[in-house]
This record gives sequence, C-alpha cells and structure tokens, in this order.
Amino acid sequence: MAPVACVDIGGTKVAVSVADAQGVRGKLAEPTATVGDRGALAAQIIRMVAQSCANAGVAVADLSAVGVVSCGPFVMANGLIELAAPNICGGIAGKARGLPNDWPTAYLEAPLRAAFANVRVENDGVGALEAERRWGALQGLDHCAYVTWSTGIGMGVCVDGHILRGKNGNAGHAGHSFVSDNQDALCGCGNVGDVEGLIAGNAIARRFGAQGYADAAALLAAARTGQAEALALVDELCRVMGRAIYNMVVTLDLQRVSMGGSVFWHHRDFLLPKVAAHVQGKLTALTDGVDIVPAGLGNAVGDYAALALVMG
Repeated sequence: MAPVACVDIGGTKVAVSVADAQGVRGKLAEPTATVGDRGALAAQIIRMVAQSCANAGVAVADLSAVGVVSCGPFVMANGLIELAAPNICGGIAGKARGLPNDWPTAYLEAPLRAAFANVRVENDGVGALEAERRWGALQGLDHCAYVTWSTGIGMGVCVDGHILRGKNGNAGHAGHSFVSDNQDALCGCGNVGDVEGLIAGNAIARRFGAQGYADAAALLAAARTGQAEALALVDELCRVMGRAIYNMVVTLDLQRVSMGGSVFWHHRDFLLPKVAAHVQGKLTALTDGVDIVPAGLGNAVGDYAALALVMG
C-alpha cells in the first residue's frame, strides 16, 4: 500500500504515525495544542506529520492520504470541518472551564487540505467504530457501537450496517446528553450535568480533586483497594456510563458495544462488570444477548481508527 498518515486528536494528546506495506511506523505523540491562535492545532498536526514521515523515511509528498480522527463536535465553515471540541476550545464554556484560550472553534480541515493532497476527517468515535468493525471486536456486526471513556466521552454507532454520521458528522455525541443537574459537573461544552461533565477523565479531577483524587488513576487505584469513599464514587461513575450505554442500546437496538479509552482501558477488568450491570437484565426484550466488551484493538484503537479512514 502507498504510505498514509494517521492522526488521532484527543483532548489530552495528538498522536501521529505513518502506515505503509512495512506497517505502522514513525509514531509520535504530544500534548494537544491549546495555546496560540485558532490555527495552532492544525499547525501542530502539519509539523508532526512531517516529523513522523522523516522518522519513517517517507517523503511527505509521497503520502497518498491523511486520515484524521478527532474528538468533536464539528462545525462546518464553507463546507470544511472546524472543531468545537469542549476539551480544546476554551471559548465555548468560558473561563470557568480553565482552558488557556478563547477559541470558539479550532481550524482543522481547511489548513490540512492546504498542506496535503488527500485528507479525510471524521469524529474519533466513527473512526474507531470503522476500525473495530474491520479488525476488532465488532467484525461481522451490523448493529453495534464503540464507546470511549477517556479525557472525554465519545461514541460511534452503526445501525443496519450503516455508520451514522449526521448533518455535520456529529452523530454519537451521547456524551453530551443530560443525566443530572449536579452543579459541580461543568462540561467544556457549557452543559452542567451531562455525561462527560460527570465522568470524563478531566471531570474526575475537577470534581474529586479536593477529596484527594488528583485524577482518574488515583480514584480508581483507591477504589480497587476497597476504600469505601472511592468505591462509592466509582460505582456512581459506572452507573452514569452504564445508563448512557443502556439508552443507546434500547434506542438503536444494538447487538454489541465495544469500549476503549484511557480511563476505561487501564481498569477494564474492574469497570466493565460494573458498567454492564446497568444494561444486563434491564428490559430484556431489548438487552438480552447484548454484549459489552473491551475494544478488540485495545490501546491501538486510535491508530487504527485513522488508518481505517484511508484504507479504501
């Protein structure tokens, strides 16, 4: 295969690699650019693609395509995608959210198309879903979803063999569905009490830092030792995630959901049974036989997500 570049944009980091007949090579990762002007993120990606190509011994001019998966939502400007991502764009929720910029959106597709001949941009949930259906835990399924529990909460959904995208490529943003009026759960999108504001990786740090849990890893480590306060908090996080997945399963009549993301993946043995308990046995006409499983591609799902976009 001709070389392609794979770009995975998250709220915490950007990962870039090159894939060709020799495999996936030249992988780089950096903290996501959130300072400077609205073109800072696109400039970071262009620079990192060039560096990844150099590390892999591939000329940028020889890239046949650049696949980009990104946290969303997206907005369209002159037919091209810009990011209105709550964990990147500080102009959405305002100063209370604590991001170091006032961007209403971050430029993305326009500068990338100016730099590269062939670019495809999709929501990271859609890309991960395509990858999981092609190589991972969702192969052969026509009614399925991928869920990421990471810095943010993202989903990609497939019904009747068709991946749902929506008018601006934002289908699957159930992480911004309301589930609570909890006033300590300000999401970067401006909502108070949505799924992401309650249980995302950065929400855990904001909500429970004063209780001694500096991040998701600290909270989960304490819960795994049986510490009562931490265990109660984790049980509540899993209730929110489980109900979000239940709502998606019964709305779309799904067969299987695969899960990934840094918060989930490093504690999947501990979290998965807790999440699944809020789906299994509820309204069995719709939930019997529904599997909730770890992502078949594991921690590499982001790399494969971008690759899946440009594999033809």
